[in-house]
Amino acid sequence: MGLLGILLGLLFLIGLVFRGWSILLLAPAAAIIAAAANHAPLLAHWTQTFMTGAGHFVAQFFPLFMLGAIFGKLMDDSGAVRAVAGFLSERLGARRAILAVVIISALVTYGGVSLMVAFFVIAPMAQQLFREANIPRRLMPAAIGLGSFTFTMSALPGSPALQNAIPIPFFGTTPFASPGLGIIASAIMAGFGLWWLARAEAAARSAGEGYHADGPAVAGSALADPVVRERATATGEFDPAELEQGERAGREIPFALAALPLGVVLVVNLLMSLVVLPRMDVGFLAEPQWGGTSLAAVGGIWAVLVALLAGIIAVIALNFTRLHNLRASMDAGANASVLPLIGIASLVGFGSVVAALPAFRAVTDWVLGLGGGPLVSLAVSVNLLAALTGSASGGMTIALDALGSTYLHLASLHGISPGLLHRVAVMASGTLDALPHNGAVVALLSVCGTTHRQSYGTMAMTVILGPVLALLAVVVLGSLVGSF
Repeated sequence: MGLLGILLGLLFLIGLVFRGWSILLLAPAAAIIAAAANHAPLLAHWTQTFMTGAGHFVAQFFPLFMLGAIFGKLMDDSGAVRAVAGFLSERLGARRAILAVVIISALVTYGGVSLMVAFFVIAPMAQQLFREANIPRRLMPAAIGLGSFTFTMSALPGSPALQNAIPIPFFGTTPFASPGLGIIASAIMAGFGLWWLARAEAAARSAGEGYHADGPAVAGSALADPVVRERATATGEFDPAELEQGERAGREIPFALAALPLGVVLVVNLLMSLVVLPRMDVGFLAEPQWGGTSLAAVGGIWAVLVALLAGIIAVIALNFTRLHNLRASMDAGANASVLPLIGIASLVGFGSVVAALPAFRAVTDWVLGLGGGPLVSLAVSVNLLAALTGSASGGMTIALDALGSTYLHLASLHGISPGLLHRVAVMASGTLDALPHNGAVVALLSVCGTTHRQSYGTMAMTVILGPVLALLAVVVLGSLVGSF
């Protein structure tokens, strides 16, 4: 009965999220359903377990959410994202429209721009390229998704994405964990995705299918859709409603100035992770007033925070005369971080309740009993929870909250590097999370003006199958030769 209650809570959560209900209502309700089926104290689990888990997530990651959203909003309002996208689309041209869209999406998201900001800026440009190249619009979501939430989110070393930061306090790693394996995985994801999209484009041309102008407007109508907002903020890091706040620059910005803040984020992240923080004397962190922690537990997050802060300063310094209402832009960015933060924290709170129930022990025993060692077990557990919640960050945090210390202990027994655990966990979170109910998938389809029926089949190949193949490669390589 206990396991059935956990399953009922999950089905309740998934079913109503897919229908546009707020995760803020559903997560505690699903936790109560699971607790009631296990004959556990309901109010105690709500106020003590659920809220403690959610609050811990907020305490750890609120600065990342806020600075990431402010950076994305400033990049949007300054015109920097549009300038980068416009420059690359002109250089690559309509003959390489799909490649252009993938590269543009990858560059801006790897540079720290939030997914929602990237979607709304890149989609109109992708529409223009696809129209000129006469490529069906239904392939746009697969191209944008490949560039924005596959290898740049989970595999490329140093990614400032939230998903790449979540394992840091659990495993004592940095955003550059297992860089060699991450690069190999990125090549597999990008190579497979581009190959599949080339096949899809060729098949469409053979069938005489081209770009059709009919259908919903790209990007604009999605901003006014409350269902898109609910789903996007349940799994993303930026509330799309705030994109209309602030004031966008009217003057164009040169490509070099537009791309410079993206480079600043990446370079500062690297320097902080590998040069500055390792040389700092932070022994004071062990004192009770600092939570009795260590640099290994917080250093990676500090590196990303400083990198995003440096990126924000660079955007403002380079575009001070273009940002006509700086306060409004920064306020909008800060506000855009709150609803996604609380939404994902609520998913984590639900996971905390589930993990505290006696019936969850059976799930733990099953996952840890899988053959193949800790890497396989970790990949399966994160994958399943990301798939069930429709959230890479939420599913991974739930899994690591429940089993992170266990996996770290098993890794030490098997001689497995914590960096390898980090890379496998992040990559596993970015595979089955992109099932049809995922908020980023729903938002991207809406922004592109297409439907699940039209676009999801091709999209699944680029954002699910490619990452699954890359994850398998990393697990096999990591098991054979270790981390590098």
